[in-house]
Amino acid sequence: MTGKIIALEAVELSLGDGAARVDVLKGIDLAVERGEAVGLIGPSGSGKSTLLMVMAGLERPDRGRVVLDGEDLTGLGEDALAQVRGRRIGIVFQSFHLVPTMTALENVALPLELAGKPNPFRRAQEELAIVGLGERLHHYPAQLSGGEQQRVAIARALAPDPALVVADEPTGNLDEKTGRIIADMLFSLKRERGATLVLVTHDPTLAARCDRTIPLRAGQIVAEPVPSAA
Repeated sequence: MTGKIIALEAVELSLGDGAARVDVLKGIDLAVERGEAVGLIGPSGSGKSTLLMVMAGLERPDRGRVVLDGEDLTGLGEDALAQVRGRRIGIVFQSFHLVPTMTALENVALPLELAGKPNPFRRAQEELAIVGLGERLHHYPAQLSGGEQQRVAIARALAPDPALVVADEPTGNLDEKTGRIIADMLFSLKRERGATLVLVTHDPTLAARCDRTIPLRAGQIVAEPVPSAA
């Protein structure tokens, strides 16, 4: 199936009040096709992570529309938006964001339970085996290395079979070798599942693996999307 999986139309977002008010996103128009891998690039403070959070429904724009697979997210209440995220969006953070009091198995099963998926713990076990953690099911995040924690985070993000996966600096807290392994895993699973991937990165090697890159500066897309050399 082809077509747009997500579209942003004239999206604007400001943070703070009065003299401290900062325009973070300024009239963003962006469409991502189903199955694409897109990299958001640019200097720190350019709005990349905020744009990603708007796409994931974790930040609400002040103006404009965000349409996911034909559904306008902008007018949804918090409960409805949370349901959409749970079913259709997988999120991978730089800092993993695992629940520290839950085992790897419980961390992956949690979104499956919330999404109403059948047999959440069996599915979580299968997903952890896929990312090479079949022997670490009952370990807590503090007992796992950074690379292992990010594998759990990837399993958690992909377990509900989301149409869209967003990743904010997914290799940013990892050493070069571990980061490469995590990137290989993320892109491989994205292809196998037929998902769409949008990621924020400062790493040119990671950006080059995307189908195209979107450069941002000062809250705006500053050039036409650039096809990668990969």
